[in-house]
Amino acid sequence: MLTAEQNEELTAVEAGTPMGEVLRRYWYPVAFARELQEFPVKRVELLGEFFALWRSPSGRYGIIPEPCPHRKASMAYGVVEGDGLRCPYHGWKFDTDGACTDQPAEKENTNFAERVRATAGKVEELGGLVWAYIGPDPAPLLPRFDVYVMDGYRDIGWADIPCNYVQVMENAVDPHHVEHLHGRYFEFIGNHEGFVAPASFGKKHQRIGFDAFEWGIIKRRVLAGASEDNDDWKVGHPLVFPYNMRVGGGGIHQMQIRVPINRTTTRFMLYTVHAPEGYEPVEQQTVPDYEIPVFDERGHHVVNYVEGQDIMAWCTQGRITDRTTEHLGRSDIGVALLRKMFRQSMQAVAKGEDPLGTIREPHERIDLPCEKDKFHAGGAEFALDFCNMGSTRYSPDLEAIRQVHISAAARVAADKEAGRTSFTPVGGIGTATLAPETSAQVDSGTIPR
Repeated sequence: MLTAEQNEELTAVEAGTPMGEVLRRYWYPVAFARELQEFPVKRVELLGEFFALWRSPSGRYGIIPEPCPHRKASMAYGVVEGDGLRCPYHGWKFDTDGACTDQPAEKENTNFAERVRATAGKVEELGGLVWAYIGPDPAPLLPRFDVYVMDGYRDIGWADIPCNYVQVMENAVDPHHVEHLHGRYFEFIGNHEGFVAPASFGKKHQRIGFDAFEWGIIKRRVLAGASEDNDDWKVGHPLVFPYNMRVGGGGIHQMQIRVPINRTTTRFMLYTVHAPEGYEPVEQQTVPDYEIPVFDERGHHVVNYVEGQDIMAWCTQGRITDRTTEHLGRSDIGVALLRKMFRQSMQAVAKGEDPLGTIREPHERIDLPCEKDKFHAGGAEFALDFCNMGSTRYSPDLEAIRQVHISAAARVAADKEAGRTSFTPVGGIGTATLAPETSAQVDSGTIPR
């Protein structure tokens, strides 16, 4: 367990706090690209601060704090002109670097404008999302992780959930919850609501393991009926520090994003690319985004789909989990490793160093290790369960996505029957360098506490 002071430090997101300063060293998705194409300025909240985000007619992006440096009116209601944003109140204009370029009603023969600046962040577009960096210079590069740049049919589910992001991230290194929350509990709900829960989610864990690597933690598991030769152990999937988790299986590639909006609100995003073996490209004009349900009309959590079960577990711990009264067991070694990484990154930033996973080398794509044969459940079978029983059920493109997997499976079967080899266009999975000194594993039922 943690002390109250340690829990306060761990869950902080505000500027000037140790964790708040760590979090300001990363890029975050703050809008969907289509939003700023529909209307060029938007108010966004990130790490407990409000900003005005805009897109110019030339396609350049800018982000500055919401209060105008002049008289504090909201720049989120500003007028986009050229590559700048003009305050709606008195017309002061700021460019994407934060410089004040126009001050109507002020004398032009002074240096007043030069003495006024907005603290501008950096903005880029990638994969249908608009990303912002609001930390100190020099900014790291925006990581081009494989999911955002690979070929495939994509969509983005999201929800704003009322809890601190750390308890969401701790779930990412908690493999055992799958067989209970998404296995037994899912079956229990299905029995009462009249549906059959996916059998693969209920398989018992025989062993779990965690390895630190350059982007965070690789999570591994051996399930009943499998061995260390299966993808779930041999490859695993990564928690990408400090706010992502990369998952996959059955031709599905997904980045689960947990943006700390403020200390008690997290934007949970499911960025999914469907690219099964045998996939033939399907044109998409835009990447669809859709809100997934958190509560029903009674105010109860919606728990008849996978991510809804996760959200229930995260939120019912409270807006900020009280870690002073918890009791960690041997199955929580991944949680302990993650907290250690948070502490190490706080120490690094305090010394003027980069925290874990910041990147400064130009690159085209970063391949993350991720299992393909998830839960050794079979490709198309797992993919269709994913579509029907997960957040994708709420996608406006659900039927098109299902058809992607069904058609690809039919092509693979036909090719196999004809003696041909199918080809998938999404590229291979890169190799990560592991750090054995920060590795841990547990054989369920065999290692004492």
